[in-house]
Amino acid sequence: MRHDEHTAQQHTQHTQHSHEHTHDHHHGTGRVSWSTAAQATLHCLTGCAIGEVLGMVIGTALGWGNVPTMVLAIVLAFVFGYSLTLRGVLRAGVGFRTAFRVALAADTLSIAVMELIDNGVVALWPSAMDAHLDDVLFWGALAVSLALAFVVTTPVNRWMIGRGKGHAVVHRYHH
Repeated sequence: MRHDEHTAQQHTQHTQHSHEHTHDHHHGTGRVSWSTAAQATLHCLTGCAIGEVLGMVIGTALGWGNVPTMVLAIVLAFVFGYSLTLRGVLRAGVGFRTAFRVALAADTLSIAVMELIDNGVVALWPSAMDAHLDDVLFWGALAVSLALAFVVTTPVNRWMIGRGKGHAVVHRYHH
């Protein structure tokens, strides 16, 4: 067994033991607080928002069309979302390969739902895709779309955490 896998396995066992005695999050039991789900969603929203805003700003500043701008924003949202999770898991001492798998397993559905809502709102908001960086509509539509994405994604994360998926996977490494 490689050192990073051994360390991750030991850490997971230790963390699972710690959960039994010190935490009230109820990961994997179906009983998850809305606060826990909101914290997980806020973590996801941070990475998504960085990527989404950066992509929209770059595409708009370069005068790209709506589709390439949105594609860039979505790609960057996934990159930043996974990167924030990856950073935290790597700090726990696991190897890159394991940390990358954890990030994919933990964040993919959450980021996908968030991006669907976020980009759907911006695409359907009249004139939002044609707004410029100095336009209140550009920033207002982004802010509202990210807020709605948070509201819609929080129950999804609560459901996933309650089944031991999503952020529950990452939480095992954050101690």
